[in-house]
Amino acid sequence: MKLLVALVALMMMATSARADQPKVAVFNFELLDTSLQGEIEGLRKDEQERLVRVTQQLREALAASGGFQVLDIGPVADAAHNSNLQACGGCDVKLAEKLGADIAITGVVQKISNLIINMNIYLRDVHSGKLITVMSADMRGNTDESWARTMNWLIRNRVLAPNYGAPQSQ
Repeated sequence: MKLLVALVALMMMATSARADQPKVAVFNFELLDTSLQGEIEGLRKDEQERLVRVTQQLREALAASGGFQVLDIGPVADAAHNSNLQACGGCDVKLAEKLGADIAITGVVQKISNLIINMNIYLRDVHSGKLITVMSADMRGNTDESWARTMNWLIRNRVLAPNYGAPQSQ
């Protein structure tokens, strides 16, 4: 019985701590391919897979930090996928609001060429609709490793860096 009481107390403490964390909706990253190769060949499977991986990498890092409650975007995933989240006039905020999020996070990987690629992360306050911050990093090379390392750098030096990225929970 004592074990049950202790377990319930721990669960209540975890729920209380979790309620204080900002709720974030991390939408799937999008690719803006302005390269000649992209114009000729169209979408590449390896790049689409990298978009999925870097999005998941960001979600996992936010959850593991203990400072954020990462929400499941499943209920609005189709609507998000069928929108250009960077040019839809705030639809990312509206979709995040439907999920009960405090912060909407979107990302774009802009491919100029196979050598010059830029990764951008945008954080918006769902309650006001205002942009909190934009983070950006350039990478050289279009490989799994270059994308993962760029996301790692952004997470470490921007997203989770004190006084830079998302508001930190107290």
